Amino acid sequence: MLQGLTLPGALSRVLVPFRSCFTAPTFETFTALVAGLVAQPVGRTVCGMVTGAGLARVWHHCRAHRFFSAARWCPEQVGLVLAQLIVTQLLAPGAAITVAADDTLFRRRGRKVHGVGWFHDGSAAGQVKLGFGNNWVVVAIIVTVPFLSRPVALPVLAALAVKGGRSKPDLVRDLVDLLAERFAGRDVHVVADAAYGCGAFMGLGQGMSMTTRVKANAVFHHLAPPRTGQRGRPRRKGERIGTPTDIATSATWKTVTVTRYGATSTVQIAEQICLWYGTWRTDTVRVILVRDTTKHTKGSKGFDIALVTTDLHATAEQIIARYAARWSIEVTFFDVKNVLGVGQARNRVRKAVERTVPFGLFCYSILTLWYALHGHDSADVDHRRTHAPWYTTKTEPSTLDMLIKLRRQIIAARFMPTTPRPATTQEIMEVQVAWAQAAA
Repeated sequence: MLQGLTLPGALSRVLVPFRSCFTAPTFETFTALVAGLVAQPVGRTVCGMVTGAGLARVWHHCRAHRFFSAARWCPEQVGLVLAQLIVTQLLAPGAAITVAADDTLFRRRGRKVHGVGWFHDGSAAGQVKLGFGNNWVVVAIIVTVPFLSRPVALPVLAALAVKGGRSKPDLVRDLVDLLAERFAGRDVHVVADAAYGCGAFMGLGQGMSMTTRVKANAVFHHLAPPRTGQRGRPRRKGERIGTPTDIATSATWKTVTVTRYGATSTVQIAEQICLWYGTWRTDTVRVILVRDTTKHTKGSKGFDIALVTTDLHATAEQIIARYAARWSIEVTFFDVKNVLGVGQARNRVRKAVERTVPFGLFCYSILTLWYALHGHDSADVDHRRTHAPWYTTKTEPSTLDMLIKLRRQIIAARFMPTTPRPATTQEIMEVQVAWAQAAA
């Protein structure tokens, strides 16, 4: 087995742009831990990353721990470099950037772990959706790749939400502003669930918009009337319109075709330009009501979903599809936890806790970026179906397929001979075992 780290050339090319974020020794550790997290099939702790990189007998484990707890590097800087790569490589020149924002819980134990607490956990069993751990707000860029019919959310920035600290919407606003500043020449469209329909997103900058689901008790008003010329402060809002249910009562509906959640369907929509004064003050918004005529029943509230957006130029069909693409971040959360093993590291000190999860999220985006640029092969799905024939309807590679392919390329590069001598029996056995474990 080689006594140093050898990466596949394609992966090295993806990681080279991150060199400016680290010192030379720290960048070497970064590349090793990225490869280690990908190559390690189980136990993706910090020491597990060292083992996955094949450096357990070469490096002391403290080197990996110091990378998270003490080394000089900034997750925001790494995330912005990653965002630049994603926008440059996976988006069309000048295209708008769609950003999904949400929060998720990484379960932890122990009172001495920095930032832990009881938070909402949608994946928790039972009626009380609570869990104990670290709660992270995540901002991800939504992209479409040729080999997938579904959009993919690639995490680029994350912030730890702490009890008694800044609210999650405020943290997301800071992260979104960082992205907008980095890509000042592009439009940035943010999508989030109803929890982020709050005052934190009031007054977005030029070229930015926010789209979210409307709460049932939201109250809307007409735009402010023109000034009358009389003394006194001019009115800031018009007459009360009411809740989304009130809008649906007097709305004029039209039938359109929308593409969302991987399917194209015909729905009815109604629009209202107004003010959401109690939340976004004088920011002009559009309320879009959507109802599926095949499911709509008499006596209901009159619509299936109500969306509100500050984007006054996109069509209603585009807004509906944009909000539907928000679900891709939920798929990302599932994959990073259950496929890539992010969150298994057991750090406790502040810096280590604040860096380890973002590092794992970056690895997920790097994996997808590598596969899109260098790893995809049309035969990958056929190969997977040959070894797993029960996937009779499988037509696209999954995150696990991407992970297995990169994992095996890392293993092949690690055991590639550097001399013309024949491989020893021990080396051959190590390769066979590692190759078999790659698909575990």
